[in-house]
Amino acid sequence: MDDRAYRKLKDDVFSVIWEELAPLEQEIENKEALPYDKIMPALRRVGAFGFLVPERFGGHGLMIRQYLPIIAEFAKIQGGVRVIVHVHNSFGHAISELANAEQQAALLPGVASGEKSVAFALTEPDYGTGADLGTRAYRDGADYVINGHKWLITNSDLASHFLVLAKTSDTEVSSILVERDRLGLTIEPLPETMGCKGGEHGRLTFSNVRVPVTNLVGKEGDGQDNLERALEISRVFIAASSLGTGQYAFELSLRHARQRITFGKPIAQRQAVQRYLAEMAMDLQALRLMLDDAAAKWDAGERIPAVASMVKLFGLEAVGRITDRALLVHGGIGYTRAHPVERLYRDARLNWLEEGTPTIQHLVTAREFLDGHWWADDFAGTKR
Repeated sequence: MDDRAYRKLKDDVFSVIWEELAPLEQEIENKEALPYDKIMPALRRVGAFGFLVPERFGGHGLMIRQYLPIIAEFAKIQGGVRVIVHVHNSFGHAISELANAEQQAALLPGVASGEKSVAFALTEPDYGTGADLGTRAYRDGADYVINGHKWLITNSDLASHFLVLAKTSDTEVSSILVERDRLGLTIEPLPETMGCKGGEHGRLTFSNVRVPVTNLVGKEGDGQDNLERALEISRVFIAASSLGTGQYAFELSLRHARQRITFGKPIAQRQAVQRYLAEMAMDLQALRLMLDDAAAKWDAGERIPAVASMVKLFGLEAVGRITDRALLVHGGIGYTRAHPVERLYRDARLNWLEEGTPTIQHLVTAREFLDGHWWADDFAGTKR
């Protein structure tokens, strides 16, 4: 998308965010449910479901550097709304990169319009992550038959399709598209979350669910590679969400520090508060520059496993520090629902868990360096 069209799109999206979606915050937080009758038409009107879908399928076809400021802006308002946009676009993008031409043609026009949506079914209640799966898919003629359990599956109430990671042999993990109306698939809600209220993170049970072999994404055994590629760039999107939440917490803290008077002067004049604000600003600047670097590399066609894990990890740590300090700047009033800082504090904590915990990010980053798979001129020294 050229710069002029992009500026127009961004202006339209930001207007919808602040004029139509942000005012829904109290309703969502009070009811712990998303008013889809208000949210979905607003998102469709600006093409928010097709940010990363190629233009030939009806999407906007944004570069990653163009998408990051948009998902960051969504992260400033109620977190459940951000989750819808993030998951839908992340796995629509994954389909555009991983699926074959027939699968893309069948799915992506509907994804771009919001009529269809793909959710990622990886996490299981009795297993770990990656290849540690209990869900099995065995071949029976022209079908796969799937059995197993998934949980904490975001957008499970909206998804028309699930990209399911399952073992197709004792040693191979494969990724298979499963339509939500397949016989034998049941979808149940899980308890409400700490933050990002209203977003659904459900439990899926597969009981002899049959899907055609043509629903296989890639080849048998490609599941781990598909997982890593999909999560790699989605981790950057989580870091951009951390930036948006942190930026808004910082803006609110600046405003409060200027307005709050104690002992006859604004608390902004107190050295302790100035230190909090300076530390918040440093975290934001560092995260912003890391995101710029990650986007530039991905848009240039590079794989970025270490970069993505580092920026995701730094982002979650930064937004944690920023919201901690925002609460300290606001004092007691920040701990009440009378002020957005309380919501931002809770919403930010989901960033710890999305697309892999901190321990996963440490593992991926260290592995890439130790195995010699990733190096960059950014790092001083000589590779030996």
